[in-house]
Amino acid sequence: MVKVLAVLYDGREHAKQVPGLLGTTENELGLRQWLESQGHTLVTTSDKDGENSVFDRELVDAEIIITTPFHPGYLTAERLARAKNLKLAVTAGIGSDHVDLNAANKTNGGVTVAEVTGSNVVSVAEHVILTILALVRNFVPAHEQVMAGDWDVAAVAKDSYDLEGKVVGTVAVGRIGERVLRRLKAFDCKELLYYDYQPLAPAVEAEIGCRRVEKLEDMLAQCDVVTINCPLHESTYGLFNKDLISKMKKGSWLINTARGAIIVKEDVAEALKSGHLRGYGGDVWFPQPAPQDHCLRYARNIYGGGNAMVPHMSGTTIDAQKRYADGTKAIIDSYLSGRHNYRAQDLIVYAGDWATKSYGLRK
Repeated sequence: MVKVLAVLYDGREHAKQVPGLLGTTENELGLRQWLESQGHTLVTTSDKDGENSVFDRELVDAEIIITTPFHPGYLTAERLARAKNLKLAVTAGIGSDHVDLNAANKTNGGVTVAEVTGSNVVSVAEHVILTILALVRNFVPAHEQVMAGDWDVAAVAKDSYDLEGKVVGTVAVGRIGERVLRRLKAFDCKELLYYDYQPLAPAVEAEIGCRRVEKLEDMLAQCDVVTINCPLHESTYGLFNKDLISKMKKGSWLINTARGAIIVKEDVAEALKSGHLRGYGGDVWFPQPAPQDHCLRYARNIYGGGNAMVPHMSGTTIDAQKRYADGTKAIIDSYLSGRHNYRAQDLIVYAGDWATKSYGLRK
């Protein structure tokens, strides 16, 4: 019989109020009854940090581990070396950068790492649009003003703009990036741009009305709004640092719902403070949960606004949780049954080798 370890976030009273909050330690992706009916063991925890965490203690003899981008259990090379029985690591959601994928390929003959591709792309794309509008329209300071009992139109209107007529670009145009561009089409932007190592099909470009820019710096220099939608790996870690941000159009807005480590947080905070960036928003942090002194909790632009950060929630709507819970169960069932008939798009590494170009293109 198989031991399954799930590292999820605590739902507390919220998980009781909304049973559809499946990605919590209380509701366990709906897996407990199904697994135990087959004689398997499920251990669920949110305790993932420190040498004596439940994660570390239970990982030693777990055969399957479930993690999530929203409360990532960082599966480092050191942890993998101690996981002598581990065969399958499932990401309940999208994005497996919290796993040392190079080490996974070499552990126990190759740990299969899989995620539920497509489960929350709509949710994240919608959040990108929400964040763009919140920043461009200066919504957060205006809302905070009325909640405080104040009324000063000039104070918030001075930093509020239309999205129509602006140039918007996405860094990567995969499942999320393409959906963002499609949704932006309705706003009559001046131009929609994208940077990616491979182009969209000409017919898709024509349908969306977007254009590929071959050099990232060239795209950034043209954009009023930039949204990051690429995976985190060696080539994108710390990509948006002081130097690259300096190439961005002065007074532009930057949105990041991809991964927190793609940006250098101190450099983004400084760019806001100096006025080079007008705003920064998203829902991804590094590490997660974000410590109380994380500079992007408090970063502001020159007018005291420009911050549209929230906890990592864009891809964990109630609708998305149902999709990634179902997908997680399907992946585990494929393993437990011995069929190993995984969806090709869900596999990140498999049989000791890369199964996707998203992470496999290292440099």
